[in-house]
Amino acid sequence: MKDWDDYRLILALARTGTLRMAAHALGMTHTTVSRRLSIIEDARGALFERQPGGYRPTPLGDALIDVAGRMESLTQAGARYEQAVEQDLVGVVTLSLPEPVAQYLLLEDLFKLAEAFPKIELRVNTSVRFVDLDRLEADVVVRGTQHPPEHLVGRRLYPTHITYYGNRDYLASTPPDQLRWIAPSSAGMRPDWLEMSPYPNAPVALLSDDIVARHHALVRGLGLARGACFMADPEPDLIRLTNEAPIPQQDFWVLTHPDLRHTPRVRAVMDFMVRAMKEKEDLVRGHKPQRK
Repeated sequence: MKDWDDYRLILALARTGTLRMAAHALGMTHTTVSRRLSIIEDARGALFERQPGGYRPTPLGDALIDVAGRMESLTQAGARYEQAVEQDLVGVVTLSLPEPVAQYLLLEDLFKLAEAFPKIELRVNTSVRFVDLDRLEADVVVRGTQHPPEHLVGRRLYPTHITYYGNRDYLASTPPDQLRWIAPSSAGMRPDWLEMSPYPNAPVALLSDDIVARHHALVRGLGLARGACFMADPEPDLIRLTNEAPIPQQDFWVLTHPDLRHTPRVRAVMDFMVRAMKEKEDLVRGHKPQRK
């Protein structure tokens, strides 16, 4: 095969396993992918076996998929190098950060960043997933993690902190034996932190892995919850349930791909994010006067 688009097609099918998912990944229709695969296999031989669970590569398919993967890596490296040689503070920078950080910690700073560098087209991607910088899914990430990919470069900042919170009206109007917790789904109905909480005998009433939804439920007085200090402390209706120091969690990092570290517009965005995050350190660590 001489056409990179053909390699992209077989690579997408190998990764997704179905024509429908491959078509979605490529931005094509199911019919187009099916027709192009037939043309490729008519010319090269069978690349995939059709099975009830999807498409499985043949030995020839595996060989061409390996070639396609190497071609993709070279193409991505070329794209990164093209970005790296651009010396002006002009162009697109894609910034990836978790939705709670974008909404509750850095929202105003994102607008300040856009104002400070009007020729940089800032594209903000909010995702709980650590996006793939090798594949140019983002240029800069702000992320809480203990183990970022080792090849990425940037700054390690400080850990996010959490503690226990409740809505003051909910606490005042709810008998202790009727208090309920809101917890992440991954923690289950008996999370390990419950025994150490101020109300270890209160059951979990709601499980959700959506941190923003849990925060809204907490603010509305639908239950008690462990929350990030930077989200909960500014809320006038929330109070801490304990005088114990907040608990450190994952460290915040500001990272980029090493191929982009010296690109001026990427460097400008990284430096701005580092400064903005440092200004928020006391809030993130939970260093604040306790409301009464």
